[in-house]
Amino acid sequence: MKFVRARARNRPDPNGMNKTERAYRDHLALRELAGEIQGFRFEGLKLRLADSTFYSPDFLVILADGLVELHEVKGHWEDDARVKFKVAQEQFPWLQLVAVKRAKGGGWQFERLR
Repeated sequence: MKFVRARARNRPDPNGMNKTERAYRDHLALRELAGEIQGFRFEGLKLRLADSTFYSPDFLVILADGLVELHEVKGHWEDDARVKFKVAQEQFPWLQLVAVKRAKGGGWQFERLR
């Protein structure tokens, strides 16, 4: 019989951000200073998907024109995170969900799913 050890996710930041989320927070702060966005908030929104099932996007981002986007920052997608992301898209079609990951060579890669 083979045993698999579960690993806890490393969340050393007191705000609950991992390393990739902190880097993206810094990116958003620079965009805010440049006037490209009005503001942002980490886990600033919680969507109810079903009884006892919620989805909290990593960042709520308010664009310069006032439109709101929900950014999900991932280095690697776990199955449950991808399912919640897709269910949120289906249940809240008026919201713009954006998948964000680090681009090869630096910077960020965005996938707007609508």
